[in-house]
Amino acid sequence: MVSIGKAAGQGILIRNGEALHRSRHVTTVVLDKTGTVTEGRPAVTAIMTRPGHEEAGLLAVAASVEAGSEHAMAAAILAAASDRGIEPTRVENFQAIAGRGVEGEVGGRRVLLGNTGLMLERGVAVADLRSACREQAAAGRSCVFVALGGELAGMLVVADPVKPDSDSAIRRLQARGLRTVMLTGDTRAAADAVAAGVGIDDVVAGLLPDGKAEHVAALQARGEVVAMVGDGINDAPVLARADVGFALGSGTDVAIESADITLMGSSLHAVADAIEISHATVRNIWQNLFGAFIYNSLGIPVAAGVLYPLTGMLLNPMIAGAAMALSSVTVVSNANRLRRMRPGRGTG
Repeated sequence: MVSIGKAAGQGILIRNGEALHRSRHVTTVVLDKTGTVTEGRPAVTAIMTRPGHEEAGLLAVAASVEAGSEHAMAAAILAAASDRGIEPTRVENFQAIAGRGVEGEVGGRRVLLGNTGLMLERGVAVADLRSACREQAAAGRSCVFVALGGELAGMLVVADPVKPDSDSAIRRLQARGLRTVMLTGDTRAAADAVAAGVGIDDVVAGLLPDGKAEHVAALQARGEVVAMVGDGINDAPVLARADVGFALGSGTDVAIESADITLMGSSLHAVADAIEISHATVRNIWQNLFGAFIYNSLGIPVAAGVLYPLTGMLLNPMIAGAAMALSSVTVVSNANRLRRMRPGRGTG
């Protein structure tokens, strides 16, 4: 109770005591990329078009289709259109393709927005812009291809800056002996650039939402105790699958509902704080059990008359009652030491 209250004061909402206890046994921390390691506020930094297409027209159809999406990329595209005074138009037959992109009809033309995998799946050649995309990905940026009527029209380059404290938070997790893994649907080059910048141990890129859950299951099958940190709708199945699910409070409601622990802020330091609180709590419980055991192991034999044949000593009921009360006071007082705990600095 003291620990859950202390965690709440740190902006860490723990659903139950079991989640707090399991956090102590975590061996691997799995991280989503967008909105977890990065800010989750991507912005369009460049628009590249093929001959016969203009930037404004490409952005207009992209914004029109993305108006029906809740993805962070959609927000970036809509913001870029708004900055240029472009209003999205009506879209018909909209469809979100999980882990790939979106499609719809704008002005009678079929518009397809998404990653390389989606374009190749639909038979859209991206060779003209493939090398440019690789260059952007190497710098940690993402590419969104735009196809009109089944032909590539251009590409939007989207950058999502890494959170300023992601690297220090990941170092804290690693200092506790935890392995860090980043799972993302982004390209390998972009994912590697982000991971290298913050020191993540392992990266798995190009995953669909189901693929993330399968990877977590594979880690668990190897004996790892997995904590998953995410914030999006696509992260909900993985959060539910993990041994301990951490949802960022800035994320979607379904992610928060699927998680065991909700972090009210957006910093990954809160994950390290929660794990540290878990370790301190279990350590405190063992101290309390030891203290109660000592009182009983000494008091009960004396009360039973073990010393009477040798010394004639019996335990006065008043002393027994006082010892029982002192046992409770010791346990409660030790538990309340957790109130002075400062994650990263011990219990004071």
